[in-house]
Amino acid sequence: MFDEPLTNLRGRLAGRYPAAAAMVVFALVPYLALSAALQPVTPIIAKDLHMSLQTMSLGSGLANAGYAIGTVLAVQFAQHLPQRRMMVLYAAVLVIGSILTAAASSPVMFITGRVLQGVGTSLLLIAAVPPLALAFGLDRLRETAVIMSVCIFGAVALGPTIGGIQASAGAWRPLFWIVALISVAALVLSMLTFEDSPPMDRTAPWSPGVIGLAAVGCVAAFYGSSQLLTHRFLEAITVLPLLAGLGLIVVVIVHQYRSRGPLLTIRSLFSSTIPVAALVLALFAAAASVSATDLTASLLAPHYTPLHLGLLFLPELAGAVLTAFALGAVMKTRGMHYLPLIGMAFLAAGIAVLRIELPPSQALTLIGAGLTGVGLGASVAPALFVAGFSLPSNNLQRVFAIVELMRAVAAFMIAPLFAHFAVTVGSNPIAGTGIALWIGLGLAVAGGVIPVVLYALGRARPQTPKLERFINMEGPAWYSPPLLAGVRDRRPAHAAVEDPSRP
Repeated sequence: MFDEPLTNLRGRLAGRYPAAAAMVVFALVPYLALSAALQPVTPIIAKDLHMSLQTMSLGSGLANAGYAIGTVLAVQFAQHLPQRRMMVLYAAVLVIGSILTAAASSPVMFITGRVLQGVGTSLLLIAAVPPLALAFGLDRLRETAVIMSVCIFGAVALGPTIGGIQASAGAWRPLFWIVALISVAALVLSMLTFEDSPPMDRTAPWSPGVIGLAAVGCVAAFYGSSQLLTHRFLEAITVLPLLAGLGLIVVVIVHQYRSRGPLLTIRSLFSSTIPVAALVLALFAAAASVSATDLTASLLAPHYTPLHLGLLFLPELAGAVLTAFALGAVMKTRGMHYLPLIGMAFLAAGIAVLRIELPPSQALTLIGAGLTGVGLGASVAPALFVAGFSLPSNNLQRVFAIVELMRAVAAFMIAPLFAHFAVTVGSNPIAGTGIALWIGLGLAVAGGVIPVVLYALGRARPQTPKLERFINMEGPAWYSPPLLAGVRDRRPAHAAVEDPSRP
């Protein structure tokens, strides 16, 4: 399936798991942590660079659009270009973006750096994490899952505290220079762990039209959502690009589903029960968590210093770390199917606790933050692996790309929507935030119920994953029945548990 390696070039740390894992950590943490840390330092950055808060919002929207676009680009480049060489290039893009942002002397320089950070991070996520999961055998798969969960959700959970510390110091550049140094470490490790590898499939078609549509759709959608800071939802500058962008993303998904030579494995993913259920859960979790953190933090901001507020949300980090190790513990068991549902229950409980009193007391905030940290960590990352295990492992990059693209849209684009409705719906911001929290709670509950219904309608059963078969590229880790198989197929229920054609 793969061509022979292009050269015999090897870095000094090639083939060493700790170094490869450290490279992934340093590649993913900077952008994700910064995105979560920006809220308390945004006024400081805006004042220093003579930017309006609307321009800052636009910069964040474009950076998030870059993150979403990078997931698709990574899959296309992996098909035709040497993968490890591209990984070094991606790390260089991240370094350039981080330095531009830290040294920014103008709004254009700052926003350009943030966009490059977003693109570089998602390129590295898709290019580096699947090989880390597959190249070091079954024994390291559990560790990779833990590392990935801590990187993504631990960094996001730690962001508000880091931002609060920096805001209390009245500065922002030290944080951004630290991020730049971490990015440089990722670049150095990408070279030290270098081991040349060929493209996945040079015969695969190039898809510039798909990438172009996805890029325009992401930019338009995130541009529209970023305008909600100073414009009403139904104004043309907001609603038109928002709806047009979402429409283009839907066009891309439909096109890829119907295509005979798709860039993204939409048909394989969307026609099977278990990955669809996992994707639905991940999207609802990402959307629901926005109301539990960003809105509550905005409501509490006038009452506490940035550092105090950041410390109130520190239990999220403990929850994320705890669930990362829980993911590792159930990785080889059928508990993989149950952990995301448990996560949604914790997420719903966390939102409910934060909704008891508005603004919530310090005790309620600490409890709610811990519960939502457990909920988010136990839902999205496990769901990502549940979806990945349902297809052959050579599709893992594409599965991660699809899930991350849609998760980015759900998480990063819905945040401004919730923030807008919190201040425009209801008689005051407290009432509006309360309504938004009810919506978030409803999303968390729906995100737990819908996958269970899909399992029932598809006659899917929790199964112990056959990870050796998955790692050896012999097939999926478990059999996933076709979507709605129980409705379309009248065989006895036990017949759909395992595909009889598979050994």
